[in-house]
Amino acid sequence: MRTPAGKECPHYYEDFHRGRGQQECRLIKANPESAPWRPKDCFRCPVPEIERANASEDLVLRLTVRPRLLGFVRQMHVEAWCDKHDRVIEDPYTGCPICAEENPALRLFKDALEQNNDD
Repeated sequence: MRTPAGKECPHYYEDFHRGRGQQECRLIKANPESAPWRPKDCFRCPVPEIERANASEDLVLRLTVRPRLLGFVRQMHVEAWCDKHDRVIEDPYTGCPICAEENPALRLFKDALEQNNDD
């Protein structure tokens, strides 16, 4: 669904049908340690870019919003892990290195790059 920032995000939900006025980020809603979600948070949220860069079905994200500077600044913190291999992912944009090694299409691409560099 399209966020207030104009980005596509699978974790954002809104319902304005027949007078309803519901907007929520389901990642923040599922995290009790996070500050409450505000529509302005979508403008600085890295999750839509992470989802576009890494379409792994095993990628699990956890978004925490923490207020800083007397509540005027809100810091976004994303944690990612691979559900398949049960490990923390250092860079959520690239994903799990074990999943990348297991992917036959990526292995073919890597072999083609190495073959091209050898020539």
